[in-house]
Amino acid sequence: MSNISRRSFVAASSASLLSVFLGACSNDTAADSGSDGDAAAAAGTHIYVLTASPDHGWTGQVGVFAQEKVDEINAAGTYTAELQTAGAAADQIAQVEDILAGNLDDIAGIVIQPLDDTLQSAIQSIADAGVPYVAFDRIIEAVQDSAVANVKGDNEGIGAGSAAYFVENGMQPGDAVYIYQGDTSSVTTLRDNGFTEYLLGNLEFNGSTVPEDQKWTQEQIDSAITKSGAMNWSRSDTKAAFESLLGDEANAKIKWWYAEDDELAMGILEALNGGGISDSAKEAFYATKPFITGCGGLKEYYDVIGGESYQDIVTNLGGVMSVTYSPSMIQTAIQDMVDYLDGKEVTQDHVIACENVTSENVDEYVGFE
Repeated sequence: MSNISRRSFVAASSASLLSVFLGACSNDTAADSGSDGDAAAAAGTHIYVLTASPDHGWTGQVGVFAQEKVDEINAAGTYTAELQTAGAAADQIAQVEDILAGNLDDIAGIVIQPLDDTLQSAIQSIADAGVPYVAFDRIIEAVQDSAVANVKGDNEGIGAGSAAYFVENGMQPGDAVYIYQGDTSSVTTLRDNGFTEYLLGNLEFNGSTVPEDQKWTQEQIDSAITKSGAMNWSRSDTKAAFESLLGDEANAKIKWWYAEDDELAMGILEALNGGGISDSAKEAFYATKPFITGCGGLKEYYDVIGGESYQDIVTNLGGVMSVTYSPSMIQTAIQDMVDYLDGKEVTQDHVIACENVTSENVDEYVGFE
């Protein structure tokens, strides 16, 4: 894990671009000073924050928390800040292009939550322009080394936390597990990997690895775990997929259900609450006393965990649980940019630890709407 200060930040830029954007004396001079962090430092005071459109759920709350932090920065007066949101990757790419087409001398830095991996070239253009940036949540591996900070929740920890919860509640090596995946990004890959790496004994959760007699083999991982494919973080997609899955009552015997987001876990609950699954399939499903996990901090799901809703269903389950992954982390990402601009050291690989939220401790956590 590396630390980067404002004085030592080196933009991943070519000599010619440094000359154009930062007023270097010549291409030769810029090439000679390629390791000079001061040459790449932004001179402006305006911070751009680019996030997904605040439409619903987790991404919606990211926008709410981002606006709170932007307002705080503007009130402080040292820097100015503005939030720009986008509903599609193409729109976010256009936002980056418009920002870089303006007066670069006015830009202090950019905080960006990439909507998908097609933002790679746009983020590279930020680095090439010598503009400091912080990436949030979705980290694109090919460009991550040029960031001031890559701020994210512990996505591997989410998988490990779910696996640890299952093991604590009796899951045995080789038991059938079904994973409802979020999308096709690095977030889902890490949440998948965390789950299996914990079971293999290669990853800790809460300071401990899986007990030796509960370790899985790779063969068991490959044969017993089924993945849904991208649910696009959608409750309705998960509800429909779960209804279809339980159309084959053999699947109702699966006891361990790892949903990679609280919205996906709610999709399972809504399916069980509706009429799209036969009574016989529901009866077979409940007979296993199944366990369902999610993550994110959705208040609606916390209410389920806390015994305030869906209890006619939950009483038939072994348990429900969520792993923390708060949208308020965007404020940490923005603060990392401010700290960098203030000359403080920031952690480039900034991973925020997660915790398991169960019926025993849910009262200690505040969920988002």
